[in-house]
Order: sequence, then structure tokens, then C-alpha cells
Amino acid sequence: MSEVMTGPGGGAGDVPPAGDHPFRPKSPAGTGTWSLTVHGVRTVAVLELRQRVRSTRWIVSLVVWVVVLGGLTALIHNTLGPLEPESPTGAPIENSAGPLMFGIIVFLVLSLGLVISPALSATSVNGDRAAGILATMQSTLLSPAELTVGKLLAAWASALALLVTALPFVLWAYLVGGTSLGRLLVTLGLLALTLLVVCAIGLGYSALTARTPSSAVLTYLTVMFLALGLPLLFALTIPLISADETVTRRQNVQVDQSGEVSSWRCESQTLTSNVSHTERTWWLLAASPYVVVADAAPKPSRDSVSDPLTEIRRGIRSARLGPDLVEDWCGDSVSQQARSAREQEKANLPAAWPYGLGADLLIGAGFLVLTVRRLRAPADRLPRGTRIA
Repeated sequence: MSEVMTGPGGGAGDVPPAGDHPFRPKSPAGTGTWSLTVHGVRTVAVLELRQRVRSTRWIVSLVVWVVVLGGLTALIHNTLGPLEPESPTGAPIENSAGPLMFGIIVFLVLSLGLVISPALSATSVNGDRAAGILATMQSTLLSPAELTVGKLLAAWASALALLVTALPFVLWAYLVGGTSLGRLLVTLGLLALTLLVVCAIGLGYSALTARTPSSAVLTYLTVMFLALGLPLLFALTIPLISADETVTRRQNVQVDQSGEVSSWRCESQTLTSNVSHTERTWWLLAASPYVVVADAAPKPSRDSVSDPLTEIRRGIRSARLGPDLVEDWCGDSVSQQARSAREQEKANLPAAWPYGLGADLLIGAGFLVLTVRRLRAPADRLPRGTRIA
């Protein structure tokens, strides 16, 4: 015989609806997995930052970062030699040492940032879970989205602290000359966005794995694949996109006229050569942080300046344009016109960095969504050995 539970008044209407727990307080309206409030995000971010500020390792990391970056910047400055060369007549001339130093320092800051930033977020979730902190935060009215975004902003703020401490060295290279203000601002903006993506990747792996060493290793592998693995993959695919094709080669040929008298004449000949169609796989390079920063940075004040940012910018455009089926070695006016036309074609190509930046941001957003889903409580499934409270 079935019995009907009644409330204090004896009526069946006092029975809690199915799915509700009689002793669990109801969440306020609008509170769900993806609900976001400024107060909730700020609360999580402040708690995270306070933990980092109290950590001695964080202070030591900043000091080591400044010392290493300062020492390397001084060495680069000293290696480049005099920054104000003079012409044979004694008059000062414009030099490329400034842009060269700026490009090297920017890539140095980016490289060190890619090495240090994963450590700022790769242990954020599983570290709190192991310490019993995460369960306490999940039992509050904070939504999984607020926990995720708050932790991400805290990790990003810590990464931006590295960028701020590196700013004096970047400004040192900028003040040397040859670098426009627009190039400086765009470069700093792209560096900040790159660090944001790296922090999102680390946060996602920290929510996905139970062990902090596992999440740290996976984060480093993913970041290194984006930065160096994609260019390596592009190089490995070159044999797959190469084939023997007919090309035209213009070169100087020595012609005997009479006796010992000879002259040089530019002649064209058709031959078969191995050609690589890089226009089919150039997109593999686009998502690399080095390519994104270099391609987005405006050109230096002089087109003849050679620095890391400019060289990568030219390289990605050459790969996107594909092979030139006319090899011109004559060096005459026709060669100069053809070279100018080729350079104009490169200049008219749309920028590659929006595709790369879009791909990186999409990857970061994917890891962010993964983190939110993994922070939902109660969890559907947890790895074996995971601490709940």
C-alpha cells in the first residue's frame, strides 16, 4: 500500500516538487551555469590574486623575470654596436639598429611569456580541488561561468604584470629610433591577447586533468605546438606540395663575338625545376603567435630595414603568394620591373594575422567553455582519486 506524504497542514500540496531537495536552499532566479555578474567575477578574481600576491614564488618569478630580461636586453644593445652610425662624409645617417633591437626584444618577451604564462593557470582548478578550496567555492551562489572567468582574469592579470615589468625594456628599444608609435601599440596589444589565449589553454587543462603536473605538461605542449610546431609542420609538408614544373629562367650568357672579344647577353630559357606551392599550406603558419605578432605590426619607417618582425611578415606573404615561375638572374631593368611587380603583389595581399588571431581566440574560447562545463556542480563524472572536499 502506497502512502502519501503530507505537510504540516496535512495536505499533499506541501510535498516538494520532484528534483528539489527539501534541505537545499533554492538559488536565486537567473543563477545558472552560464550566468555572469560583475560582482561574482570580481570576487573570484580578487581571491585568486590575493593568493598569488601572498605567494613567495610569484615575487621570486617577477624578480627573476626582470633580471633575465634586463640582462638579455643589455647584451643585445651591446651586440648591435653603435646606434648612431655615420656616413663616410661624417654626417649621421638613419640606421636599422633600432627596429632590429625592437624586434628582438619583442620576440624575447613573447618567448619568455609563452614559457612562464602556462604556469599561472595550468594548476588553477585542479590545484584548488586538491586543496579542498574548489568544493567550498562551488557550494556558494557563484556560477561555473563566474568561477571560470574570474580565474582566467586573475591569471591574465598576473601575465600582464610580466608584460608591464617588461615594458621599460621594450620602450628602451623603441626610444632608440626607427619604430613608430603605432607599431609599438599594436605589438603590445597582440602580446597581451596572446597571453590571454595561453592562460585560457592552461585553465582548460587544469579543469580537464586531476593532476597538476599533467595539466602543466599538456599546456606547455599545446603552446609549443602553436608557436613552433605549426611552422615545423609547414616545413614537413613542403615535399607533399612540390612537383617538377616548367619555369622560365633569365640569366646572363657569355657570347663570343670575334677572336678574344666576348660580351654578356641576357637570354631566356625554359627548363624543368622543382617548385613548392606554398600557397596551399601557408595557413599552417597563421596561428603561430610569432606570425600573428610579426604580421600585425605595421612596417618600420623604412622598407629597407631588416628586423625579425619584418622578415617574418615578408616570409608569410611570400608563402601565401606561392612560387614565381619566372627566375630572373639578369639584374637589368626588366628584372627590376619584375621584382617590383612581385613585391607589389605581396603588398596587395590581405593580412594573414586576422586568421591566425581568430584561430587562437577560438582555441582559447573552446578551453574556456570546457572549463565551465567541468566546473558544474554536482559533477556527472570525476577522475579516480579526485578530492571532492
